[in-house]
Amino acid sequence: MSPRRLFVTTALPYANGKFHIGHIMEYIQADIWVRYQRMQGHAVNFVGADDAHGAPIMIAAEKAGLTPEQFVAGIAAGRKEYLDGFHISFDNWSSTDSPENHELARQIYRDLRDNPQGSLIETKTIEQFFDPEKNMFLPDRYIKGGCPKCGAKDQYGDNCENCGAVYAPTDLINPYSALSGATPVLKSSEHFFFKLSDQRCVDFLEKWTQGNDESGKPRLQPEVANKVKEWFSVRTNPDGSKSEGLGDWDISRDAPYFGIEIPDAPGKYFYVWLDAPVGYLASLKNLLEKRGQSYDDYIADPALEQYHFIGKDIVTFHTLFWPAMLHFSGRRTPNNIFVHGFLTVNNGEKMSKSRGTGLDPLKYLSLGMNPEWLRYYLAAKLNAKNEDIDFNADDFMARVNSDLVGKYINIASRAAGFIAKRFAGKLGEITADGVALLGNLRAQKETLEQLYESREYAKAQREVMLLADQVNAYVDQNKPWELAKKEGMDARLHDVCTVCIEAFRLLTLYLKPVLPGLAVQVEAFLNIAALGFSDASSSLGQGHRIGDYKHLMQRVTPEQLEALFEAPAPVEKAQAATDSIATAPGGEKNSAPTVGADASSLPPEGAGLALGRPGGEAIAPTISIDDFAKIDLRIAKIVNCEAVDGSTKLLRLTLDVGEGKLRNVFSGIASSYQPEALIGKHTVMVANLAPRKMKFGISEGMVLAASHGDEKSQPGIYVLEPLPGALPGMRVR
Repeated sequence: MSPRRLFVTTALPYANGKFHIGHIMEYIQADIWVRYQRMQGHAVNFVGADDAHGAPIMIAAEKAGLTPEQFVAGIAAGRKEYLDGFHISFDNWSSTDSPENHELARQIYRDLRDNPQGSLIETKTIEQFFDPEKNMFLPDRYIKGGCPKCGAKDQYGDNCENCGAVYAPTDLINPYSALSGATPVLKSSEHFFFKLSDQRCVDFLEKWTQGNDESGKPRLQPEVANKVKEWFSVRTNPDGSKSEGLGDWDISRDAPYFGIEIPDAPGKYFYVWLDAPVGYLASLKNLLEKRGQSYDDYIADPALEQYHFIGKDIVTFHTLFWPAMLHFSGRRTPNNIFVHGFLTVNNGEKMSKSRGTGLDPLKYLSLGMNPEWLRYYLAAKLNAKNEDIDFNADDFMARVNSDLVGKYINIASRAAGFIAKRFAGKLGEITADGVALLGNLRAQKETLEQLYESREYAKAQREVMLLADQVNAYVDQNKPWELAKKEGMDARLHDVCTVCIEAFRLLTLYLKPVLPGLAVQVEAFLNIAALGFSDASSSLGQGHRIGDYKHLMQRVTPEQLEALFEAPAPVEKAQAATDSIATAPGGEKNSAPTVGADASSLPPEGAGLALGRPGGEAIAPTISIDDFAKIDLRIAKIVNCEAVDGSTKLLRLTLDVGEGKLRNVFSGIASSYQPEALIGKHTVMVANLAPRKMKFGISEGMVLAASHGDEKSQPGIYVLEPLPGALPGMRVR
């Protein structure tokens, strides 16, 4: 079979915040597929980009004192450490504000407008809320007011977070601008629409979404195709109204707006979701032109295959708008849209950074946790459906330690030492039982290829671990550690250990799409070239010399997981409240967690903003004296202090707060204090904080301590200690 040519993308992250774990899951899913294809000898261009336009970015940049271009450049500067850290093999990373995207988006619009069978662009006059102080039309998420159904105050302009009602912004009671506080006024404006309701679009999309690509494979997963099918018929909307068929799509926004200006329409800009998917093509064009290749020739190749990995929250844009834009502008449509579900944490608990239930990818890396643990764990959960998957800390530790270390790595560690010490690092001759075992491993190659191709990663990992079980059973039957002690058994020892090394090579080959960094280490250890799937049919062979074995992977520890999910200190929670607006492109509600740019991610011209962050933290939002009065701060005497078994961060403090009883408080200060140094001292504690059940017991309050926001550059934790004369139970006012 001749090599395939593949163009692969992931959804573009919105450039108003850092990557969250949902991004990383999607990138790992796509990266595994791409690496598998490359191991088959296929030519893949795997590209990504920042989705850089829209009102939220314009507003966030204004708040940061930056231009939108500077703001998104600061966000882009922080992408590399995530992508490199988790071994994501993008060939190119660009931006929707690139010259290529401006050019392509405008040309696609012109082609839709000037379609020979009749224009698919029309204009309509619509009414929208307008902020007279900011002099701009307001997206729904920047309008607040009372819910028209339950009366709850300060609800957004599209739905009520109190009662769940869905409504139009004009239905709000006493609406106001979330940006200026001004009362918005209704104002008319001419908008541009893509005529998705045109019968040509309807006929094409019904066929495209329910049909197969050129190879005969369905373009959409069955569950996705069934959901999309509903959009072509009569349906009930969340607000109880009825809709029938496809509606026209508003593709324009009014100035001021950070985006791409519509040709021949001064002051009008493309809605962010029109130019965002064009960013896939623009990033590809940017890549090819850097290589000196022709984008037009590449994209016109009829053998080229195009694939998009996306989350289930953006199916509408990728299965209706995007293919219609491409088809009616005279461009190729994707072969497949691969849709995945969401990632939850610890048995479906919603991710919350303040409660310590979030999984911060950068924190994961900063703790020294192996990125390939996460790659393997997610692969062991992912399949070809758009089902949600859960990251469970206990399951994560058990699966990584059992599968990767206990079953897989252990094979090499049990054999390599004997090969090096007893046989000068050279492999020996394999007898019948070893040949049979290796034959069983090779026989699964085609099955594993099919599973990787169809994105059934969980099944693939189970198959590989079943093969590892066979190898470990062989080891246990032959017990090389006992053979080594017996006279005249050198040949058998050499045979068994050689089988183990050959089997380890095959298992590494099968796991390489998931564990690329480890595979490189194994290839160096075995003294071989980069493994491809075609290598499964060959052997290292008798006389092949392997290198010195070095430990390849550590086990996950409870302490690492405890640190990963440790709730941030109160000062960090306050900082979280000042992070940038967590909205999706276009100002629509987005359930994905996002955070704003910090000083380290800003471009040089914005670095001075750090001067407004004493102690490395921005001052928290203003509160009233009534809010402060709710916090009961008391002087406490540290009667006893001791280390906590099983934790490297916590100390257990026994406190006297003048109540006639003692309190037990856990505090994450072990890195800065020896327990005995604190006994007898006085400190300040939050006395009316609800008791918190922890792994090590109940914590009945919180001791106050200070630290710098950048713990790496300015480490240290400082427990507050009052001046002499303060007594237990005194209130801090």
